[in-house]
Amino acid sequence: MSDIRVLLVDDHPVVRAGLRAMLADLAGIVVVAEASDGDRALVELQRLSTLGESVDLVLMDLQMGSGMDGVTATTKIKAGEAGTPPPPVLILTTYDSDADILAAVEAGASGYMLKDAPPEQIRQAVVAAAAGQTALAPEVAAKLMGRLRNPSPALSAREVELLELLATGLSNRAMAKQLFISEATVKTHLVHIYSKLGVDNRTAAIAVARQKRVIRG
Repeated sequence: MSDIRVLLVDDHPVVRAGLRAMLADLAGIVVVAEASDGDRALVELQRLSTLGESVDLVLMDLQMGSGMDGVTATTKIKAGEAGTPPPPVLILTTYDSDADILAAVEAGASGYMLKDAPPEQIRQAVVAAAAGQTALAPEVAAKLMGRLRNPSPALSAREVELLELLATGLSNRAMAKQLFISEATVKTHLVHIYSKLGVDNRTAAIAVARQKRVIRG
């Protein structure tokens, strides 16, 4: 059985070095290239494709400084912009908010792991994702299951997106412009958000959303 060929994407050189060293110690996995952000990941995938070298899995961070973020890069990879067939993408990050998880899943990521996971757990996730299976950290799986089992209305992906913008202090007009929707639609979403969170204003909504890890604290 051949090794799983991995493209490692993370903006911190020290973190990449640590991940490379960890993966080198795991049987059946080899890092064939690295990238410091989403743009470089797309370039590396295209370069390797031109050379006829396959990539079985992209191990992708989420936030990468001023470069293209992991969700955007995942969307582009899964759309075939870096070659076809697109390799699976496994998110490896420190963030576990609903907003990050939902965005990654919607972008087409095959899995979502946290960087503090034990090496063997990460190895199993790499193997599973490379084989076309879903690989989720236990904490992430529990969070998603909680959304399914929770009898209270769950926030939609758009509502979570709006909450993230709300937390940056944007006005209704600014949020409407950024999301390409009307101010009336923003107000309707806010009414639904407040109802689902059991609050009656934006400050309380942000506080509760952070407390419940719907958005980053």
